[in-house]
Amino acid sequence: MRRVSGLDAAFLYGETSAWHMHVSALMVLDPSTCGGRFSSERFRDLIASRLHVVPQFRWKLKKVPFGLDRPVWVDDADFELDFHIRRIAVPAPGGMEQLGNLVGELIPLKLDRTRPLWEMWIIEGLDGGIGESDPDTSSSADADGGKVAILAKVHHSIIDGASGAELMKLLFDMEPDAPVPPAPAWKPESENPSGLELLGLGLSTSMKMPFRFARLSRSLVRQGLTVAGFARRGNLPAIPFQAPRTRLNAEITPSRRMAMASVPLDEVKAVKHAFDVKVNDVVLALVGASLRRYLTSHGELPERPLIAQVPVSVRVEGDKESGTKVAAMFASMATDLEDPGERLLTINRGTQSAKEMQRALAVDKIIGLSEAFSPGLIEVAARMYTAAQLDGRTPPIFNTIVSNVPGPPFPLYVAGARLAAMYPMGPLLYGGGLNISVISYLDSMDFGFLSCRTTVPDVWTIAEGIPLALKELMDTAPTPLRL
Repeated sequence: MRRVSGLDAAFLYGETSAWHMHVSALMVLDPSTCGGRFSSERFRDLIASRLHVVPQFRWKLKKVPFGLDRPVWVDDADFELDFHIRRIAVPAPGGMEQLGNLVGELIPLKLDRTRPLWEMWIIEGLDGGIGESDPDTSSSADADGGKVAILAKVHHSIIDGASGAELMKLLFDMEPDAPVPPAPAWKPESENPSGLELLGLGLSTSMKMPFRFARLSRSLVRQGLTVAGFARRGNLPAIPFQAPRTRLNAEITPSRRMAMASVPLDEVKAVKHAFDVKVNDVVLALVGASLRRYLTSHGELPERPLIAQVPVSVRVEGDKESGTKVAAMFASMATDLEDPGERLLTINRGTQSAKEMQRALAVDKIIGLSEAFSPGLIEVAARMYTAAQLDGRTPPIFNTIVSNVPGPPFPLYVAGARLAAMYPMGPLLYGGGLNISVISYLDSMDFGFLSCRTTVPDVWTIAEGIPLALKELMDTAPTPLRL
């Protein structure tokens, strides 16, 4: 029996009609590497042949009665691959904006809780230039009818950014002509606990709830004292609820918008070396500069700096287990500073302080809310939060989420088609109407922007600001850039 972890249960039971707790990735493929022979059937056969290395793609949830305890994963005895792989075409002319709009319509579709929590959409009819930094590389794809995209949606309870990057290496190939072997035989595991067994487990866990709550309370007090110590020393980094209210922060609706941008990885690394900072600092500076330009254009730039929630992987090297293993770090994007170089250095000082505090807090490991309380209570609390429209009535926890994950530095192929670009997308939470996820792949850094359609309808404007922000940093670098 595979019991859902505490954090993963929070993603499951914290989901509402407006909070979609799946992570997504839009992958643009170039079929010219397989002579235009890419097809939905070939892609289906590829996924079927790899299911044995991603067993979580056959797991489905089994709830504990009355929500008394976290659910368990069981094999889906009626697993049907064709339910999870679907086809759709992008409207003409098949450019980036049409693709982004279509993805924005597909993202809000909830994953079926009675089946394994993932789906992939094959999107056809794309323009050949999508996903290419060099226009000359798209000519062969145009001759074969353009590009194809895959939109993958996987629930956050079985995947996070780091494990998602590893998942790609398992599902896809490193050469275009790799054979697709027949799918190995599979039968579901016999262990499938009855409702009565799960009820007994839930009652046993419920009896321990007062002790877990006491443990949580003690941990919160100790961690509060640790934060107070940083404040006394004058090196307190950004923390929750410091964020100014902006148009990015309002009640989230179920509708979504998606946009994308790419910048050369060697230019990002050149800026990193010139300012002696981290790649993640450069990413935060690019996002901060774009949001500063965006809010200024609306006459709404706040005096206080915008705050980003930055997911940080806590996986140890070699850990490829399913589920989510992340912690939240908060970072100032220094949007109150006009000079791009000064802004980047300020971000770097803030993230270094945040990492120091995170290490100090990790000494006293805190249990999660989903371990202290029953899933049923968490589900009720999430629904009450959204029903009371607290997204727009409470101080913002953060202004946006910015996630950065290193991807493979080598080319990948999907059923023979070259992976040209990939744009990750994370969920929207707690009145944050914008999520920005970034991954490096080959010689590019690809940015995926997911926004609440009613809160940030013009998300393409923010995406277009990323290359402009990189040019500003390159122009103001204190030392010659090494490209």
